[in-house]
Amino acid sequence: MRVLLPLILTTWVTSGNVLAGVNQPLGAIAPKSKSLVSPTLPVKPKVVQPKWQIYKSPDGWFSILMPGIPQSRSQVQKTSMGEITLNEILVQPPQQEVAYVVTYNEFPYDYARMTNPQKILDQAQSLALQTTRSNLVSQRNIRSSNGHPGKEIKYINAVGKLTTNRMYVADGRLYQVMAIVSKKQRQSLSKTITGYLNSFQLVLKR
Repeated sequence: MRVLLPLILTTWVTSGNVLAGVNQPLGAIAPKSKSLVSPTLPVKPKVVQPKWQIYKSPDGWFSILMPGIPQSRSQVQKTSMGEITLNEILVQPPQQEVAYVVTYNEFPYDYARMTNPQKILDQAQSLALQTTRSNLVSQRNIRSSNGHPGKEIKYINAVGKLTTNRMYVADGRLYQVMAIVSKKQRQSLSKTITGYLNSFQLVLKR
């Protein structure tokens, strides 16, 4: 566990920094043209609303609603247990200060069979807080829609970004379903984030 979980946390570090620039301007605002824009009719920027659609993992083991087509990447890490593949999918809607992230990795069979799922979840929580230098806001035990053990934790980092992370241990894998939102948009996106988290479905095929 001491060897494996820090590797898993590399995806958390990436996710924690994914909104590093949300407090920066989205771009320079072009000056108004006196000949084209009336001073009494200010031009409001058009907000692009993301189109939500069901994302299914390539192996068919889970599905989730995502606001657009996610970026995906995988990284193979060598550990004392053997090679571990870390997988991540990510969507950052335009003009919104939020990121939707799902990560998952598969444990070696013997390790997954012998280790208590709650122990994996508790240690993953501890490392997540340490790695992102965040303060825990809340925690609760949960279960997936088909009964696998899980845990929801919420934590805030030094610049006020709130991460809601639902972790599940299922059939030798650790899944993390995360939403990372800025302090500015935390309230306005609250219901959207809840809907995203609730849409996660495990469909195991073993």
